[in-house]
Amino acid sequence: SPAMPSLELREQDLAEMGSLIQSHVVLEVSSQVQTLLDSLDAATLDIAVTGESGAGKSTLVNALRGLSDADPGAAPTGVVETTAEPTAYPHPGLPSVRLWDLPGTGTPSFRAERYLEQVELMRYDFFLLVASERFRESHAQLARALAAAGRRFYFIRTKVDQDLGASRRRRPARCQEGQVLAEIRADCARQLEQGGAAAPRVFLLSAFQLRRFDFPRLQATLAEELAGHKRHALLLALPALTAEAVGRRKEALGHHVWKKALLASLVSALPGLPLQLNVPMLVETLGSYRRSFGLDEASLGALARAGAGSPQRLRAQVRSALGREVSPAA
Repeated sequence: SPAMPSLELREQDLAEMGSLIQSHVVLEVSSQVQTLLDSLDAATLDIAVTGESGAGKSTLVNALRGLSDADPGAAPTGVVETTAEPTAYPHPGLPSVRLWDLPGTGTPSFRAERYLEQVELMRYDFFLLVASERFRESHAQLARALAAAGRRFYFIRTKVDQDLGASRRRRPARCQEGQVLAEIRADCARQLEQGGAAAPRVFLLSAFQLRRFDFPRLQATLAEELAGHKRHALLLALPALTAEAVGRRKEALGHHVWKKALLASLVSALPGLPLQLNVPMLVETLGSYRRSFGLDEASLGALARAGAGSPQRLRAQVRSALGREVSPAA
């Protein structure tokens, strides 16, 4: 009878099979890690800013994007209502984060439900309800309608720097900033409660002095109440003007840096692929971290224009080697 073929596997065959299986596993895991990274980069965040004409909505939209009213791409501002329909303004460094400047609410025929239907309520992740002098019935109406729809919202009282200046002029000997701010906050809460808004949370801001007053508290509140990719996008988008905000941004990036490292390791493990394939991805990652912490040329230039010193002086103060220019040759 003819001889049966040998079932014995040679050591070389086993090695080749092992390499093939390893390649398939690495490719599959690499693909899954890349999918995770892509979903993080594609995460959207839509923030609605609404309120009465003249409350400083557009200026606040610009400030939250790290821009002044005169910068290219800034939302137009003026003493009269400049927003006729919802207008999206992408964040300069994170286009998937959009701040929406909504039409003003201060008309005699205002109806919250109709207004929210017109601006497409479900488009936004949360609302900032803005007032500059006092909160009115329209703000309370919106709050009740948003609460009924299960949407997040926060009351923003702008231009408090002007209130402090007026208070100093009226009573220079007795003006204490903390007391004045507490009076404004209590008055805002009283106005909203009279309009039927339950337990209103009011944040006092100045778009021209964003690091002061309640902006750090607003940032912390938003970071606490958003979750997952939305929270990550928020932490990277809103200006990090305090040590606490920088710390939260560092923590957010730290939670995801391992995915980049794992992907680089997996690509390097594929047979026959040179380590240099990782260089463009690593350079872009380091570049994105420089932008996130405001260490790139554009960010330093904006900081210099805001009065923090010359770009050369700011650049000289960057101590981390990874905070300086990154190139494939570095």
